[in-house]
Amino acid sequence: MAVKKGDLIDEQKRHKDGCGLVVKIMGGGDGFQKIICCGHELTEADLVPDVTSSIGRKKGYTPIGVVLDEKKLHPDSCGLRVMIIDGGAGLQEIICCGHSLTLKSMRELKYGQRGLTDQSAQPAQVPAPTEGRSGTA
Repeated sequence: MAVKKGDLIDEQKRHKDGCGLVVKIMGGGDGFQKIICCGHELTEADLVPDVTSSIGRKKGYTPIGVVLDEKKLHPDSCGLRVMIIDGGAGLQEIICCGHSLTLKSMRELKYGQRGLTDQSAQPAQVPAPTEGRSGTA
């Protein structure tokens, strides 16, 4: 089963009792097999032409707009990249090319900090100013 760039997969199409995960394929996808969310298997049968209402969708810890990138962990893969559009509280894994993608493969796009996801790679924090008067005003 293959998906292509621009495809939308919606859990609510066949599984009304799920968290309502919606993902958009951003690239790759020739080796796509399934997404497991809330115990449901989402496949090509869950492709939708457009996103419906967000009523009843449950957002998880994963921020909306986050890209999960297969190439980051598996350079020999088809390079599946998906963006979480809505829902996602029950997202367990995405299986593509025999690889399992979880939230470890998250790549947040933050201004000036592209691709940094663990604390050891974060830039040093600027210390808070001490109490008392400071400045030139």
